[in-house]
Amino acid sequence: MSHYVDVHVGKKIRRRRWMADMTQKQLADAVGIKFQQIQKYETGKNRVSASRLFEIAQALSVPVSYFFDAIEDADTMNKTMVEPVTDENTVSAELFHGKEAIELLNCYYRWPEEQRRRLFELTKSLTKEAFADAA
Repeated sequence: MSHYVDVHVGKKIRRRRWMADMTQKQLADAVGIKFQQIQKYETGKNRVSASRLFEIAQALSVPVSYFFDAIEDADTMNKTMVEPVTDENTVSAELFHGKEAIELLNCYYRWPEEQRRRLFELTKSLTKEAFADAA
C-alpha cells in the first residue's frame, strides 16, 4: 500500500506536468528515466528519491517544496477524503485536480484581463440563473 505522502507528491508531479503541457515521456526524457517510472511516481506506486525529485523539480521549473505544498497529516487527509460535499454551491477540491480543469485554467489565464473579467461575470450570472430555476 502506498504512503499518503508518496501519493500526494505523485499527484503534484502529474498536475505540474499537465500545467507545463508535458507528456510523461517528455518528463522522463528530461530526467533520464523511462516514462513507466513517471507513471509509477504519479500514482504513488513508487517512492521518489530526493535526488530524483530534485531533477523532476528542475525539469518542471518548480522548487522541490512545491511537491509538499498543502500536505496534511494522515488523520486530516483521511477525514478530508471521506467527507461528502453537501452544499450545492460548493464543489469538491478534487475537481481542480483533473486535467480538464487545469487546461481550462491555463486557457483562461492566457486571455487578456478584460476578457477574463467578462467571462467570470457571465459565468456567475448563468450560475445564479441555473440555481434560481432549480429552486
